[in-house]
Amino acid sequence: MPNIKSAKKRVLVAERNHARNVAVKSRIKTAVKRVLEALKEDTSKVQSLLNMAYKLLDKSVSKGVLHKNTAARKKSRLTKYVNKTLAQ
Repeated sequence: MPNIKSAKKRVLVAERNHARNVAVKSRIKTAVKRVLEALKEDTSKVQSLLNMAYKLLDKSVSKGVLHKNTAARKKSRLTKYVNKTLAQ
């Protein structure tokens, strides 16, 4: 544990940011899972769920949780899988 006041503050801030990052990443994973489940069950909901996943990914980039290329890669792979599955 740090002794300096500013270092103590940085520890608290890092913990707070970590908790936020974990929560945001969990929401993204859940949104992606919902898209994949909708592909198997009800394809009419896929587009709205895909838009929600896009929104969460874009927001995480703007908040600094994910790097922009990471979000772009996730969106690309998800879209590619959705399009391939719907084409069959």
